[in-house]
Formats: sequence, structure tokens, C-alpha cells
Amino acid sequence: MALKRKLRYGMVGGGQGAFIGAVHRMAANLDGQIELVAGCFSADPNNSRITGEQLFLDPKRIYASYTEMAEREAALPPGERIDFVSIVTPNFLHAPVATTFLKNGFHVICDKPMTLNLKEAKALRAIVRRSGKIFALTHNYTGYPMVKEARELVRSGRLGKILKVVAEYPQGWLLDRLETNGHKQAAWRGDPKRTGATCCVGDIGTHAENLGRYITGLEIESLCADLTTFIPGRKLEDDANMLLRYHGDAKGVLHCSQISCGEENNLNIRVYGTKGSLAWHQEYPNELNFQPKGEPAKILRRGNAYVSDGAKKFTRLPSGHPEAFIEAFANIYLEAVAAIRANLVGKRGGKYDFPTIDDGVYGMAFVETALKSAKSNVKWTKFVAL
Repeated sequence: MALKRKLRYGMVGGGQGAFIGAVHRMAANLDGQIELVAGCFSADPNNSRITGEQLFLDPKRIYASYTEMAEREAALPPGERIDFVSIVTPNFLHAPVATTFLKNGFHVICDKPMTLNLKEAKALRAIVRRSGKIFALTHNYTGYPMVKEARELVRSGRLGKILKVVAEYPQGWLLDRLETNGHKQAAWRGDPKRTGATCCVGDIGTHAENLGRYITGLEIESLCADLTTFIPGRKLEDDANMLLRYHGDAKGVLHCSQISCGEENNLNIRVYGTKGSLAWHQEYPNELNFQPKGEPAKILRRGNAYVSDGAKKFTRLPSGHPEAFIEAFANIYLEAVAAIRANLVGKRGGKYDFPTIDDGVYGMAFVETALKSAKSNVKWTKFVAL
């Protein structure tokens, strides 16, 4: 039996002055399958109220706290209450908000990194498993069609045995100490109480790690990390350089930085195998460079008949019409909502392509291992056990 209606969702975070909340709302709205009906958009009740009014929500469903929201939504009749919550707060609230809504019977879509630390991530995973609810993590870069094409090239064996992975995410926006100048996004990212024990690694390094693992399927065996705080007075690192050893003998290089002058969001990845290589750049997301061994280089483009079914499934527009950041986010929502929709009618299992609670735990294990390595004089640090 299919559920023949839009799914209803609520949002925690994403009020005035926030960035990622508006991105989530646009992405969720893109395919016409989801409706925002409730929210606690800020710890400031006035901010939450104003944001809800701007989004034309029923005033009764604009809440002053996330606990009030979870309890009052759970008390509504099944035909009125939200089906899931979207969490777009600073990191320190991800776990408590997710836990509250899971325990009140709601599915969860959460921004990354998943939690403040690995211990918290493992505890949340146990709650998700007991609940039987869907938990999706918005590592949005896995939503790009040409990232899915890259994964298919690896899976189909066209690169042969993977030898080396180079993943980079340089930005330059924190070259100045914005956290002291009233910049909201910089302020919470630079505060260990709100963002956790890292800034750069947790914020963007986790994206680079997740992208490499998504495309190649390789798991880290050990790493050697050098974390640096270049800007005087900053509490957390703003640059990180790592060497990786994967299970199966492949090697990797991962670099992330927020003080690289002139860089915007230059996430990119190169994968080298015995039969070929590939390269994808987030700032040019509709193209994938594929170099078969002994053949001319090929530029594969989104929307063409020659791409895999996996890439076609997540393509909305014909070739030549660019798709990018919002559409990639929307692809995460599209798959998570399909899983939630099935769950609501009692269907379990099924194959869905979105980051899960296990990806979130792995990401926090990556962060913890990088921190441990950076503080150690030992060259190689074993990947923290999951």
C-alpha cells in the first residue's frame, strides 16, 4: 500500500541569520513531495516566531523550544502531526534534538557532522536502531549525479584496483578572525562548546572523507594528521593535512583548510587505479573527468544517455542545463523521504541511496582519529574502532 500524500515535516534551527536552514527548505521543497508545517527555528522564541510567520506557518505550530515541539506534535492526531524533523542547528544540538524526536516517534534528517564526539554518535546510533526510525545525514555532496557516476565507474571495475585517493576541501573565508566580529556562522564554528573539538576537520574535512569513502568504498586503516591553528587567538584548528592508509593497501591524501586565500568551496577528489583514474570538482559539478589507461581522456557530462542508471536517477534536467548544490541536497531528501514513506506503511528494508546513522558514526570516528593523531608523536594512528 502506497502513502498517497505529501509528507509533513518540522524544522529545528534555520531561523533568521542562519544559512543552511534555508538550503534545506529549498531542497526539501524541490520535488513537491514534502510540506513544512511546524518549526522551532531558534533558541530565541522571537526569532522562531518571526521565521515561522515569514514561512506562513500556523502560529500554533511555531514553537519556543524543540522539546515543546516534539511533545506537542506527538500529541496531535496521526493525520496532522509531522512525519519527520529536519535538524539544522549548530553541532552541539544535533544529538539531543535527534534523541528527543526519535523517542517521540519521529524520523530524522540531520545536518552534519552528526554529533559533538564519537561517544555521543554511538549512543545516538543505539537509539536509532531501537526506534526503528529512518535517520538520514545530509552529506549532500554524495547527491551529485556525477559523484554517483564516479562511484559506478569504481564499482564496475573500470578503474581497476584503487591505488590512491586524493581528496581536498580548501576554503579561505576564515583567513580573518570573523568569529570576533559578529559573524554568526564563524562564531559558533569557532566555539568548542557548540561545534566540538574541531572546526576545519569537523566542518569540511568530514565531507572530503565521506566523499572518498562513498566513491571508492575504501575504509581507513590508519592515518597521520597535522592540524594547525594559523590565526592567533582562534580556539580550534583552521587547517588540516593528512596521509591515509586504507584497508587493501591503497593510500590517500586528505587536505582541508579554511585559511587558503582565494579559495571558495573547492572540494575535489581524484581517484587513481590500475586501469584508469577520475577527477571531480564540486565547483564544476556537472562534469567528471575519466582517464582510461592508454586512451584519450574523457569528460563525462551529467544528463547524457551514456551515464549510468544511478546518475540518471538523480538528474532532473536535460544535458546542458546545469544542476548543482540545491539539487544535490534535494537528492538526499528524495531518497530519505522514499525510505520514510515506505516505513510509514510498514515496509522495512529496501535499497536507498542516502547517508545513514552509520556514516555519521564513521565521520565522528574519523574526526576522533585525526585529533588523536595530531596530538601524538607517533607517525601512524590506527583508525578508532567503531
